[in-house]
Amino acid sequence: MHVIFLAPHFPPNQRRFVQGLKNVGARVTGVCDARPEHLDPEIKRLLDDYEYVGNITDDDAVTEAVRRIQRRGPWVHKLEATVEAHVLTAARVRERTAIPGLPLAVAERCRDKFLMKQFLTEQGFPCARQAAVSTGAEARAALQTVGVPLVLKPRAGAGAAATYRIDSAADLERAIAETGLDQRARPFTMEAFLSGHEGFYDTLTINGQVAFEGICHYYPNVLEAMRTREVAARIVVTNRLDAPGYAELRQLGRRVITALGVTTSATHMEWFFGPEGLKFSEIGARPPGVHLWDIYCAANEFDLYTEWARAVCWGVMEAQPSRRFAGGLLSIRPDRDGVVRGYTGAEEIQRRYGDNIIAAHLPPVGSRTQPIEAGYRANAWLYLRHPDYDGCKAMMDDIEATLKMYAG
Repeated sequence: MHVIFLAPHFPPNQRRFVQGLKNVGARVTGVCDARPEHLDPEIKRLLDDYEYVGNITDDDAVTEAVRRIQRRGPWVHKLEATVEAHVLTAARVRERTAIPGLPLAVAERCRDKFLMKQFLTEQGFPCARQAAVSTGAEARAALQTVGVPLVLKPRAGAGAAATYRIDSAADLERAIAETGLDQRARPFTMEAFLSGHEGFYDTLTINGQVAFEGICHYYPNVLEAMRTREVAARIVVTNRLDAPGYAELRQLGRRVITALGVTTSATHMEWFFGPEGLKFSEIGARPPGVHLWDIYCAANEFDLYTEWARAVCWGVMEAQPSRRFAGGLLSIRPDRDGVVRGYTGAEEIQRRYGDNIIAAHLPPVGSRTQPIEAGYRANAWLYLRHPDYDGCKAMMDDIEATLKMYAG
C-alpha cells in the first residue's frame, strides 16, 4: 500500500498520522512545502519518499508533484490530507490523477459552509438561516434578511478565525472594517446566531459507516472563549456516549454523514443545543483541531491515528475505544499580553493531578504571549483525563482557580 500524505511535517501532530500509516505497513510519500534540509530527523525517518512544492494548497503544483510520484512508482493507492485547508486540494488532485478517496463533491460541501448548510437545509436538517456575502454592500443587505443577532465568518474558515458576532449595524461596520470587505471581495457567510450550548461530534467513518465516535463540549461557547481573557477556555470529552441524552445527537451526526456522502474519512461536526432544540452548525471532512485526537487516544486507551491509517489503507478498524476516561483541554490565559513573567500554582497542580495530566505546555518565562484569539493552545494549556465526566470538569475548575499565568 503506497500512500501520498500532504504536509506530514506541520502542524506537529501530522507525524502521528504518518506513524499510523507506517504501523499498518504502508509506504508513505510526503508532499511538503518545506525543503528536505528543513525537515527534522523524525519526519525524514518516517517518510519513504518526498516531493517539495512551494504551496501545499496550489492544486496545479500538487498535481504535478503527484504525477511525478506516480511516474517513478510504486503504484499510488491513496492520497490523504488531514488539515482543513488541504482537504479540498487533495480531493481535486485525486480526481485529476485517478486516485480513489473522498469524492470532490463531498469535500467541496464540507469545506464551504454556505454550500454545506444550503444542501443540508434542502434535505430537511435543522440549520440556521444564512446568506452568502463577499462585499460590505452584500453584508449590509444580508443584515436585513438574516436578522440579528448573527455571525459573520469565512465560508472556508476553521475555528473562530475572522468570526464575529453581530448584534447591530454598528457591529457589522466594525467587522467590515476589520475584514476589509469594502476594499476587496472575500467569501463570507452570515448566519443567524444560535443560542444555547455548543459542542462537537467527531467520527472515523469507513465506507460511510461510523467506526469511531467522540462527543465534546465547549465551556464556554467558542466565540466567548476566543474573546474573553478572564475565562480558562476548555473542551471536555465525554465518556458517557450511551447516556440517553446523546441519542439524538448521534443520530443527527450519522444522518449528516450519510446525506453528504462521506465515504472513508475523519469528520468533525459542530452542534448547538438550545431553546429551538438540537441544531447542526457545520462539518469538516477532517479530524478536529488542537491535537484533540491525542486526548481521544489517552481517554480511550487506543491509538486512533493507527486506526485511521488502517481504515484508509484496509477499510477496517481493529482496536476499540475503552471509554474508561473522560478527558479535556484546558487553556490558561496570561493576565495580559506581553512577556511571560511567571506562574503560581503549577507545583500544587502537579501534586494534586499529576496522574491525570496527559500533556502540558507552560511557555517559558521571558517568552512572548500570544493573543487569546489565536486559539486554545496559544499560551499555556493542559490535556487531562479522569474516570468520571463530572470529576473531569471539577478538576478543570480547580486547576483554573489554582494555576495562574502572569505577563507584563
